[in-house]
Amino acid sequence: MTEVAEIPEVISRGSSTDRHPAPLLFVHGAFHGAWCWDEYFLNFFADNGYRAVALNLRGHGASRLTRPLNRCTVADYVADVRAVADTLPRPPVVLGHSMGGFVVQKYLAAHDAPAGVLVASAPPRGLLPAMVRVALRNARHSGRPAALRRPLLFFGHPAVARATFYSPGTAEERVTRYTGMLQDESTRVLYRDLLYAELADPERVTAPLLVLGADQDGFFSRRQVRATARAYRTEARLFPAMGHNMMLESGWRAVAEHIDAWLTSRGL
Repeated sequence: MTEVAEIPEVISRGSSTDRHPAPLLFVHGAFHGAWCWDEYFLNFFADNGYRAVALNLRGHGASRLTRPLNRCTVADYVADVRAVADTLPRPPVVLGHSMGGFVVQKYLAAHDAPAGVLVASAPPRGLLPAMVRVALRNARHSGRPAALRRPLLFFGHPAVARATFYSPGTAEERVTRYTGMLQDESTRVLYRDLLYAELADPERVTAPLLVLGADQDGFFSRRQVRATARAYRTEARLFPAMGHNMMLESGWRAVAEHIDAWLTSRGL
């Protein structure tokens, strides 16, 4: 059962302009928070004439929980996005990273939006292939039973976080700092909803979508990114020498500029 969302905590930068009238609403991925967008993207888009807003999904950052995190569902996260979208003066463009990209897909299947952007997004058919890929690539760390209750024990391990979220060329200081900012994630979302129970329905999404992927993503393969784009009747743009956390990698600006150009071409 989906709980009615309180208004989640948000970080807001900039103001809408005649050139970019639609606000941008950024949705973070598993283990992350609004901070991952605030590092570079929010100021970039604010400086380019957008209102840029990033939310903390329930149980992340200072957004409240009314029940244990492990009982939260992907439908709860979609309700959080809707709660923030409803506070904005017009429907926002919704942008999601990883798990947040999946939340965006579910949101767009039920709510109107001028456009959506998927950044290294979970595929519409779920996480199973990616979870197997990550477990095999990090076999020495993947057999911890406690991680079934606290997945951060696996994904937050320094070696796993580096291999999964960042390219080999990412500075160790950057990886260490961002890994220290991760927090736990709902096991219901990771091990049930996004594995088999609440998969996306691309046929119900009518908003135009931009699908972006990273050439050195340790979570989603290039093949999966291209399959996601095909499901939404478009083509993927893959960025070279970048890892999963595209908004935090040293090449983040190229990603932001590509999004800006795509939105501008559509008058958004």
